[in-house]
Amino acid sequence: MTKFTVNGQPVHYKMDPTTPLLWALRDASNLTGTKYGCGAGLCGACTVHLDGQAVRSCQVPIGAIEGTFVTTIEALSRDRSHPVQQAWVAENLPQCGYCQSGMIMAAAALLEKNHDPSDAEIDAAMTNICRCGTYPRLRRAVRRAAHVMAGQETIAAAPPPGIDPADAARAVPALDPRPGD
Repeated sequence: MTKFTVNGQPVHYKMDPTTPLLWALRDASNLTGTKYGCGAGLCGACTVHLDGQAVRSCQVPIGAIEGTFVTTIEALSRDRSHPVQQAWVAENLPQCGYCQSGMIMAAAALLEKNHDPSDAEIDAAMTNICRCGTYPRLRRAVRRAAHVMAGQETIAAAPPPGIDPADAARAVPALDPRPGD
């Protein structure tokens, strides 16, 4: 049995110790914000924090992380008030969105270590692959999050997840029938 802490909660996985952390998180803990991308540690969609360091969870066997602390996108900020999440929304970064949780986790880890990264430092730390090609906005969002963290800028928190049922059920006005129909 493998024991470590996930999002502040102790967990005991009764899984094969060679099971990648990605699958323990998604399948056993139902933390599906961590995405499966390539399975080879190249794309970064599965990035989580392991003792504060950004790691590709598809490459980390759970048996190798006994006693550690894992943080997933779900625990970065439950109300989306983390500066990186705020900057992501403010810069309209997501397109398809699949890579975003891994990118946000990589950016948050970078900014914990480097409070004012240059473009070169952002590029070196953010090796996540985005098939939509949002890299220029990614750099702006990381710099903006750094400014928020330094108290140089304020961004209103992103709205909470979900859609208001009233908005989802808005009636679509009926079209006027064509004359003669």
